[in-house]
Amino acid sequence: QVHVVESGGGLVQPGGSLRLSCTASGSIRSLNHMGWHRQAPGGQRKLIAKITSDGSTTYADSNKGRFTISRDIGSKTVYLQMTNLEPEDTGVYYCNADVVRLSAGTYSRRNYWGQGTQVTVSS
Repeated sequence: QVHVVESGGGLVQPGGSLRLSCTASGSIRSLNHMGWHRQAPGGQRKLIAKITSDGSTTYADSNKGRFTISRDIGSKTVYLQMTNLEPEDTGVYYCNADVVRLSAGTYSRRNYWGQGTQVTVSS
């Protein structure tokens, strides 16, 4: 069993900052990558940023320079520091963890999602 839990969302004024956290736990052999995705009202879930097992990062063009993804390997936690927030950043932020498990001598790989955390940018 693997659990992915996000936290840190909330209401913030335009220009403000928020820091999201996401922790993966359970029967995890290794993590390939973790990432953050946003689903705006009425929209599709889109990649915001991801970080691989070797620390390489990828960002969506819309938030380059404003958002920073980082991780704590030991606690299997990934962070998203968001600055200079805009109303367009409003949405539910989901974390995913690309997990390798070992069970009964067999390796398996699967992507797990958290339940999401709401971020609202409004004055």
